[in-house]
Amino acid sequence: MRTEPTILNRAGLIILMAGQLLPLIDFSIVNVALSAIAQSLNASHLQLELMVAAYGIGLAVCLAMGSRLGDNFGRRRLFTLGVWVFGLASLACGISSSINGLLFARVIQGVGAAMILPQILATLHVNLSGKRHSFAIGAYGAIGGMAFVLGQILGGFLVSANVAGLGWRSVFLINIPVCIGVLLFVKHCVPESRSEHPATVDWAGTLLLAIALLCLLIPVALGPEYHWSWPFIVMLFCVVPLSLVLWKVEKHKENGGVFPLMPPRLLRLPSIQFGFILALTMFTSFGGFMFAVALTLQAGLGHSALESGYAFVAMGVSYFIGSLCSAKIANRLGKLNTLFLGCVLQIPALLALIWTFFQFWPNINAATLMPATLVMGVAQSFIVSSFYRIGLSEMPSKDAGAGSAMLTTVQQAAFGLGSALFGTIVYQVFYLTQSHQTAVIAALFLELALFSILAICGLVYRRRLHGI
Repeated sequence: MRTEPTILNRAGLIILMAGQLLPLIDFSIVNVALSAIAQSLNASHLQLELMVAAYGIGLAVCLAMGSRLGDNFGRRRLFTLGVWVFGLASLACGISSSINGLLFARVIQGVGAAMILPQILATLHVNLSGKRHSFAIGAYGAIGGMAFVLGQILGGFLVSANVAGLGWRSVFLINIPVCIGVLLFVKHCVPESRSEHPATVDWAGTLLLAIALLCLLIPVALGPEYHWSWPFIVMLFCVVPLSLVLWKVEKHKENGGVFPLMPPRLLRLPSIQFGFILALTMFTSFGGFMFAVALTLQAGLGHSALESGYAFVAMGVSYFIGSLCSAKIANRLGKLNTLFLGCVLQIPALLALIWTFFQFWPNINAATLMPATLVMGVAQSFIVSSFYRIGLSEMPSKDAGAGSAMLTTVQQAAFGLGSALFGTIVYQVFYLTQSHQTAVIAALFLELALFSILAICGLVYRRRLHGI
């Protein structure tokens, strides 16, 4: 009879990273299948945008709850349940016969992903220390960014290969064998862990967080399509008061000795605060960029799904190489300076990409994109790895679940916000100008602005650290 491991070994780390790939790769794998889905299910551009955003909404809304359940009932147990939910939802996506059915299955996929992701980061933080912890966090960050790029490439291959006549359905069905593999080995490779002080479920905090996220993401995705009618404006204005009410409710619970869903004492940590800013700028840009460029290559230039996927190969390779080097660079330069190095590389690379779309249009392909995207991949690997290292730098082990859930919630909400925001920009600019070139350049300028804001906030954060 096998005994369960008491530490997280290499096999366990591989299983966790495979589990991490599942939810993250599904953010981008559908981007290159958009045209095929639109033709097959007669989907509008709004429904295509929602298909990407719905997954992010389901994931972001349920992440904090998934973390709390993992803390209370066992992180491996919730991880396993999440893989089951995600696998079944992927099957439902793959056999959907209508766009509405696909949208519903995508939300359930997001719920399954919300059970998976917080358990991974918390398990790493609790079971590892020193160099092994640094390596694992670097691998987590590497997988996080690689999954987005790999999704585009893999999705393009699967749609073009049309294996067994499945077409776009294969981008969802490919998840099933991975889920089966994870489920076969997780019990014997990943140690069980839970919080030493289990807390009751914070239903009030969960409900307020869910409503606040929905009030933010739904108007961004649907508002322009409905000409910003009053319900969407009201929802957007409700985000701030809902956030204030959430803060007061969570503070009241904390003062009363009850462990809240999002502990205010963690929100006071400078590393968490800057981690939120980093997530909102970096991952909104990352998710929006992949969606906008993939859509432009297919709808604007008539590229096949495979050609669209190949456009990101250079970025994927350079991201992987940069991720392998990020731990050593962070140890030598420091976490914050590694972030600044990423920004220093990213901003001129974005300017080069804007020039590429301006100069070479309509002859845009993997070769013309390569010089800029090579640099972008390295830059983004440094920034993403810095996100986890900075965000967790002041996190006590007892708060690993709650802290990782807070960071991951903002990260995944930013992914959903990015596809909705950048998709809206692309569609609205195209509607006004009838130019796909102008639309994608406008999206890239938005990304440039977000990274400039990140660099400025990083300088403020460094000054704050020196003042402490």
